[in-house]
Amino acid sequence: MKPEGTLYFFCGKMGAGKSTKSNQLAKDKHAVLLSEDEWLSSLYPDQIESFEDYLTFSAQLKPLVKKHVQHLLSVGTNVVMDFPANTKKLRKWFLDIASEANANHQLIYLNLTNEQCLRQIDQRRKEQPERTAFDTEAVFNHVTRFFEAPDASEGLNILEFRGQD
Repeated sequence: MKPEGTLYFFCGKMGAGKSTKSNQLAKDKHAVLLSEDEWLSSLYPDQIESFEDYLTFSAQLKPLVKKHVQHLLSVGTNVVMDFPANTKKLRKWFLDIASEANANHQLIYLNLTNEQCLRQIDQRRKEQPERTAFDTEAVFNHVTRFFEAPDASEGLNILEFRGQD
């Protein structure tokens, strides 16, 4: 029987800490880390200027990423995906990646309040000034309208972390 990797992916509102947690988890699990932000900025430099642009380019990236991740999982490599799993449709995509590769999966749900996320976004703007144009309260409010919290009925292995004030 060949080894199988585990797919780790994240759900949480903008600013919840998905990238920070994914970096740490990849180190802890000795896993390959794939960052959507890194792939998008490398493949489509200076082309993402709106949330709609992000959706378009992200959709173009997904078929290639799916195949790549499934290959990694099939040879026993753990994979941490710093891609948002913030809607039922997106979580189904992650679940399909894992199940089609006969791999385990773990959804890490960073359950923070809007206020906690906005504080972290404000801090991120200070630390990463290049993100100032996108990391705004207006963008947060727009993106949050689409957010759907995960539910056990989706067939996911969910590990939830609540934010602390």
